[in-house]
Amino acid sequence: MKAAVFAFLTLAIALISCKKNSTENTTTVDAFMTLTPGNTWLYESVNNLTVTTTLNTVSSTNRDTTIGTKTYHVFSNSSGAANDYYNISGNDYYTFKNLVALGSTSTEHIYLKDNALAGTSWSQTITIAPFSGVPTTIPLNITNTIAEKGISRTVNSKIYNNVTHISTSFTSASLPAGSLTTDIHSYYAPKYGLIENKYKITTTLLTGSNVDQTTILKTANF
Repeated sequence: MKAAVFAFLTLAIALISCKKNSTENTTTVDAFMTLTPGNTWLYESVNNLTVTTTLNTVSSTNRDTTIGTKTYHVFSNSSGAANDYYNISGNDYYTFKNLVALGSTSTEHIYLKDNALAGTSWSQTITIAPFSGVPTTIPLNITNTIAEKGISRTVNSKIYNNVTHISTSFTSASLPAGSLTTDIHSYYAPKYGLIENKYKITTTLLTGSNVDQTTILKTANF
């Protein structure tokens, strides 16, 4: 169950909803993701605790699927995990995560708003199923904030421009004070989507369940 809880937390990094706290930027920007079939992304993830590296190839398929009222494009990945689902509706970028194995229903959420100003934040509350040491369900609030907008970022020796930096935090009034801390940062570039993700999750609830991982985009084939 320990692995399931923290698999959930890593999946939940991008979980957000439409609740908006500031004004929008009306400047037109290029799409922060491409849905063209055949495009591929190669990501490298480094576990900073164990100093191990893994590679994962994400591929855009030629398939779409309807979830609720939206049409999602289907992406496969080489990690053996379930498919990824993405939708772009205007300036809002949605993804759909299947959390059934973690005692929760599948969740639709916005992970990016490409016309929102720096300082804008939005949040969503989801529920974690009971796990060792915590016998009841726990509401977990995930808040995303646009920390920086229109910056340049060098990843794997490549310079990306007009990058949006998203900072993410997890909080829950149901957990003991100081038992869960997070330090999560994601960087998105036009056309490429996610180019870098850094996250640290520290908890006192489960021994050996801390997370410290960095993921970067190695190459993209468009």
